[in-house]
Amino acid sequence: MRKLLVAGILMCSSLIYLPVKAQYYFYNDKYYENAVVFEVGASGGIMNCLTDLGGNKGIGKKFIKDLNWKNTKPSFGGYFLANYMDKIALRFEGTFGEVMAYDSILKDVATTTTGRYERNLSFKSRISEFQLALEVHPLMFRKFDNEDPPRWSPYGIVGAGYFSFDPKANLDGIWYSLQPLRLEGQGFKEYPDRKPYKLSQINIVGGLGVRYQLSPMFNTRFEIVHRTLFTDYLDDASSNSYIDPALFYNYLPPAQAAIAQRLYERKSEITPEEPSKRTDERGDPENNDSYFTIQLKIGFALGRQKR
Repeated sequence: MRKLLVAGILMCSSLIYLPVKAQYYFYNDKYYENAVVFEVGASGGIMNCLTDLGGNKGIGKKFIKDLNWKNTKPSFGGYFLANYMDKIALRFEGTFGEVMAYDSILKDVATTTTGRYERNLSFKSRISEFQLALEVHPLMFRKFDNEDPPRWSPYGIVGAGYFSFDPKANLDGIWYSLQPLRLEGQGFKEYPDRKPYKLSQINIVGGLGVRYQLSPMFNTRFEIVHRTLFTDYLDDASSNSYIDPALFYNYLPPAQAAIAQRLYERKSEITPEEPSKRTDERGDPENNDSYFTIQLKIGFALGRQKR
């Protein structure tokens, strides 16, 4: 996280020293535009995720085809950016929110889900993310010698982030952090291919947005940003089989082992006569998890001057 913050500061600062031409008119004949304009802003919107749990009717599908909008939660954040000639902008941003998913959401379409509803797993997790991203505004690469630039500017976003998460599940009214329970045998010698996962990781950021200039000093943005993750454990479910529950007592304290035995398999809560088999799919290791935001931003420009 510290390296990402330092990189953001250095890269934003470096824009100040890019070759510049003379000041030029920006919005109208009342304001001058500096080559580099800084901006601070706030954002608010929604956050959702695509994981192995929950989803939509039918068998599990890839990407947005399995999205369930009922899991949408609020998100918010703030940002600082350096905007060069209105063409490119480098921004450092913090985003905060929550993601969740639960198989019981599929109850009304249970007959189509090939056992996903009966699996009965669930999770929620707070997300804290800091990202360094580049905005590219293609329309602004035109010359506007005899006219004002357009107020609307679509743009693309690409960058990297550092995020933290902590999947939890509810048992008897208490929310338990799942990572320490190692519900899929992570770190157990009996399952050497299942490694413990870290709760803070790097992600790849990509998205699209549109900016509208409300005035020389204020603008608003609407954008959709997707995060590609390098983990399949955002929801603490990945393996295509269940472990031997007796092993929990070999690796965890007795109190934790008892909780893990109740949380690793929850089909028996719905069908006690037919609990999950060892060979049943607990998750899908073929596809990593992801999450995204849809946000509205308001920004205040620093560096535009009245004539």
